[in-house]
Amino acid sequence: MTTSDPDGLLAEQLLRLTRRVHRIQKRHLQQRALGITPAQSRLLRTLAHYDSPPRMADLAERLEVVPRAVTTLVDALEASGKVRRVPDPSNRRVIRIDLTPEGREALRELHAARRSAAEEILAPLTDEQREVLGGLLDTLVDGGPGGADAGQMLS
Repeated sequence: MTTSDPDGLLAEQLLRLTRRVHRIQKRHLQQRALGITPAQSRLLRTLAHYDSPPRMADLAERLEVVPRAVTTLVDALEASGKVRRVPDPSNRRVIRIDLTPEGREALRELHAARRSAAEEILAPLTDEQREVLGGLLDTLVDGGPGGADAGQMLS
């Protein structure tokens, strides 16, 4: 990229940063020996946002993946004791996915791993630079004026 294509350069920098964030988060997860993949981590974090256990279809929609992908993730997390399938109290044909105490503990560990990764990534920045970066990221995440995409973002 050259300076004659500033948007292309920014796009490349964002992609490189995203890859770096993923690598660092993956390393921090591996150091904690949780045995959880990044995709499983995302599903656990998504589950934590629900007030009551969601259906698999709800998870697939929220994660923007096909239902079969959720089934594979739930199978692995259930085998490790982090989630369980529970029947819906009003329709026993419907299965919901619930976090177990082991899943909640894994979420605490995941949060700590993500925090450690963020500290590592942000270490070179001053407090003022972090504040500016936070504002810029909020603007990009929300999609600009009106924030049309804001409701779709998950932590």
